[in-house]
This record gives sequence, C-alpha cells and structure tokens, in this order.
Amino acid sequence: MKRVSRTDPFQSTPPNHVPRRHPRLLPRLAALAIVWALFSVSGLHAQRSKPAEYEVKAAYLYNFGKFVEWPAKIKAASADAFTVCVLGQDPFGVTLDATIAGETIDGKSVVAKRISKPQDALDCRILFISSSEESQLKQILATLDKTNILTVSDMLQFTRRGGMIQFILEENRVRFEVNLTTAQRAGLTLSSQLLKLAISVRRSSPLGD
Repeated sequence: MKRVSRTDPFQSTPPNHVPRRHPRLLPRLAALAIVWALFSVSGLHAQRSKPAEYEVKAAYLYNFGKFVEWPAKIKAASADAFTVCVLGQDPFGVTLDATIAGETIDGKSVVAKRISKPQDALDCRILFISSSEESQLKQILATLDKTNILTVSDMLQFTRRGGMIQFILEENRVRFEVNLTTAQRAGLTLSSQLLKLAISVRRSSPLGD
C-alpha cells in the first residue's frame, strides 16, 4: 500500500489510550483507524514532506472506489477495468496515472481516462468534473442522470448543485463533503466509514429542484 507523508490531512493516529469505562469505543476506533490508513495513499512523490494538492485529490479519487458500493449489474459488467475519468481540463497531469498504477478495485485494474464530453462517461465508475466545466455543470449532471457514476469535483457549490462529492480546502488541507441524497439516487451506497471522514454530509436535493 502506498503512503503519504505525515502532513497529509488524513494521516492520523487514533488515541493511544481509551478509558476502560468506554469499552464500546474500541471497535469504532479500530474501524475508523482502518479507514484513515486506507486513505493515506500518496501520488507520484510520496517522499515529499508535503504532497501537492492534486496528489492528495488523486489519492482520494482512488480510495473513494474502495468505500462506495455500485449496483450488482455494474460490478458484473464485462469491462475488465475500474475507470476513473476526468471531464474537461485535466488538473492532475501524470499524478493520477501514477497514483493508480498497478492498483485494483473489485478485482479490476484501475485506469485513468480523460474525456471531453459527458456522453463519453458511461463506462466510468468515478468521474472528476473539472472546474473548467462549471458553466456546463447543469447540462453535464442532466446527461449523467440515472447513471451509476460517482461524481466528484472541486468547483464551488458542487454538492449543492447536484454533485456527489466536493473537495474543500480547509486551512490548506484537502477535505471533502458529500451529498448523500444524490449518491443514493444514482444507486450508490457510501460506506458509513467514508461518511465519518466527510466534513459535511448533505441530505438535500440540488439547488433549483
């Protein structure tokens, strides 16, 4: 497993001591520690003291795939790859490819794909929508409606406008928030452990509905 440096916002260590009067906390802390460990995946330059913003975001995209359950029909599809797509101007460069190189999810090789229009996203499991596409977001999400694609972006108000996961910079750290309603509408099940790591979990319809 790849690791990021200790400066990564999700490289965290659970408490060394849990009061004996709260034994039920132990399973919860252990589970959360596992999630933290799984999210501690770096990009191309793990040896850096501080990973670059899009190295951390690339690591998130890969790890989201481990904590989201797709419908059985999607998992049983004949495609032999788990595809992470980028729509629009690519902010990752080679970082995304380096992060997922040699990795597998659901027994399928993880591959990156760049696309220029939402109609090309039908074989994607995860779709990062670049901020370059902000003016077209409503049309993009309408095109993806009723598909089982996890949508991710770092554009402002993404989850309020119908996206599923939005990257947030909080004190120069990459965090994320979730719109659980839109994910569930797409037939996706997000792990409770993933939701615990989100800084906000929205249960609301997109703006304008």
